[in-house]
Amino acid sequence: MSQATAAPVTTGPDGMETVESFRLRARAWLAENMPRLPEATDDVAPEGDDDAAWVRARELQRTLWDGGFAGICYPKQYGGLGLSEAHQHAFTEESLPYEMPLLLNVPTLSICAPVILDMGTEEQKLEHLPKVLRGDEVLVQFLSEPSGGSDLAGLITRADRDGDVFRINGAKTWSTSAYAADFGLCLTRTDATVPKHRGLTMFLIPTKAPGITMRRITQVNGSTEFCEEFFDDLVVPASSVVGEVNGGWTVGSRQLFHERTAVGGGSPYVSGQGARSAGTAKLDLAELARETGQGDDPRVKELVGEAYAQEKVQEALIGRIVSAVEKGQFPGPSASIIRLFHAETDQQHVDYEVAIAGSAAVTGPAGQRSAGYAGQHYLMRQGASLGGGSTEMARNIISERILGMPREHAADRDVPFNEVKRGR
Repeated sequence: MSQATAAPVTTGPDGMETVESFRLRARAWLAENMPRLPEATDDVAPEGDDDAAWVRARELQRTLWDGGFAGICYPKQYGGLGLSEAHQHAFTEESLPYEMPLLLNVPTLSICAPVILDMGTEEQKLEHLPKVLRGDEVLVQFLSEPSGGSDLAGLITRADRDGDVFRINGAKTWSTSAYAADFGLCLTRTDATVPKHRGLTMFLIPTKAPGITMRRITQVNGSTEFCEEFFDDLVVPASSVVGEVNGGWTVGSRQLFHERTAVGGGSPYVSGQGARSAGTAKLDLAELARETGQGDDPRVKELVGEAYAQEKVQEALIGRIVSAVEKGQFPGPSASIIRLFHAETDQQHVDYEVAIAGSAAVTGPAGQRSAGYAGQHYLMRQGASLGGGSTEMARNIISERILGMPREHAADRDVPFNEVKRGR
């Protein structure tokens, strides 16, 4: 395997390799070491269901690590390259024709690992981040609960202290790809005598530990990549706390920032760009129009143009918001703007796929680039309005924390959690 250091390196006044030098090295290394994307096929498994795909993703991530292109924006002391977001963008652009470990992007590389980087102890960073960047560890989020809805702070999974350990009891659900993960960030309640946001603690727990029962959830499109977990006296050491005990809302808020940034397409921590699987890739609307014999239809041309313009606006919006947040010009909750715009853009694209495909969305062939696949996409249309928090929550965040509008009434605000009325 060719090493990244084999090609000439040009540095700038700051001693960092220039973006153009990095791009040229990446271009040469990718061509020699990474496999080209395969041709489209009609045999497409539901997203995240193929165990072999996870093995493959880990192998590809290890190839990036061995070649010196893993963790471009992660600090050097934790196995990354310590380069800028511009370097990551250059690599992403060069990597588009190649097979990349996209399954690891969300939530491992763009959400969970950045939380450890931001909020973890030095021991946690040194222990887990190099393993993540080598492809040795996959991370998952244990946040949502069966009775929680959008009220994350109202969770009831509890962690009780018992000397030097905690005992976790409760349940989580809608955990993306948990069955393939090694560790999970699990938000729990450690103090029910204070208002709900103040008594939470985040843990980093092994997913295969005794005391965890995991089940896969079948979705409407046949995918079983979502999981639910049940914790029965799961014992974890105090050293697995991320952040502070009873300071979990601070950690969770940072986690939600990274999630909304990732879902919106603005994370600098990914390995490549694109859909996690062929089953979630968007159809090319112009190609779809030609396939259905509507390439010259003015109405269809208008839909294709509008969708293209929306995606270009989204790209510009991501750059503006991410840059402004990094510079401190916009508050962190501004990530909800790109998360909301992503949902609107994604749903619009799916709607236009069906509008152009017409009856072929139901009766046509279901290959990756065929009209019949529009119908399968439509089954999961609402997913874009839920991942990273619902669009309703995103609008609340934008109105309250960015625009300064009055907060929505909450009957449980400042009330000790064990005094909040629930159920009947």
